[in-house]
Amino acid sequence: MAEGMTLEEQGEVGRAFLAGLLSEYGVSASVETRLLDDETVEIAAMGEDLGLLVGPRGSTLSALQDLTRAVVQRQCPSRTDRILVDVAGYREKRSAALKRFSTQIAEEVIATGQEKALEAMSPADRKAVHDAVNEIEGVSTRSEGEDPNRYIVIAPAG
Repeated sequence: MAEGMTLEEQGEVGRAFLAGLLSEYGVSASVETRLLDDETVEIAAMGEDLGLLVGPRGSTLSALQDLTRAVVQRQCPSRTDRILVDVAGYREKRSAALKRFSTQIAEEVIATGQEKALEAMSPADRKAVHDAVNEIEGVSTRSEGEDPNRYIVIAPAG
């Protein structure tokens, strides 16, 4: 945990910032914090019509998370814990969709014996794909390329 500021306090700083930012933009949403583990707090905005805050493939959400982290880091310069920002349950929905997609691709790889490269993804999306495919016997994953064009290859195991 960060020196001088608990994870709960970091979450509250982030929550207050995000709630204030949304209010300034006239967005009606409730903003709550939730401890995910000993080092991670999630700040979640819930409400109607929040798609604008997610943006294409979560790009606006990623920027909101970076801004929120920066504000918390200014309050606690020594070190901050892991701060995640979510809007309208987007991260969970995206993870579930990526799991379905990557499972389908893994089944194709098993059936054909041919590896498949996926499109470039964010680190969070790549982790979701790696986690999903690593549960499937007969295939493996690897990341290739450099950010922001880093992508996953699903290959037959062996």
